[in-house]
Amino acid sequence: MKEKAMKNELTKKAAEMLLNGATLLSEPCPYCKGVRVMKDGHALCINCGREPEKKEIPGKQLPDSPMSPIKQVLQKKMSSLSKELENETDPGKQQSILKTINSVLETMEKIKD
Repeated sequence: MKEKAMKNELTKKAAEMLLNGATLLSEPCPYCKGVRVMKDGHALCINCGREPEKKEIPGKQLPDSPMSPIKQVLQKKMSSLSKELENETDPGKQQSILKTINSVLETMEKIKD
C-alpha cells in the first residue's frame, strides 16, 4: 500500500512539474527504466523517484582557448549596448538599440564554432 501511495505522490509531483513548464525526457530512468520529467535541471523518475548522478557537460569552448578578435569586439559591443539600453528612457532610441543588439547576436551566431 505504501508503494502505491509513493507512486501517487510521484505522479502528482511530476504533473505539477509539467504544469509549471517541465518536459518529459526521452531517456528512461537509468535505475528502473521509468519515465522521467525535467524542470530547471532537476530530473525526476515518475516510477522510482530517483535522480541520476549529476555530470558536468563540457562546453564547446575551453576556458583556456583564445577568443578570436571578432568575438572579442562583438562581446564588448554587446556589453556596451546593454549598458546603453539600461540607461535609455526614450522608447524610439530603445528600439534602435534593440535592433542593433539583434544584429550583433545574429552575427555572433553566424561565426559560432
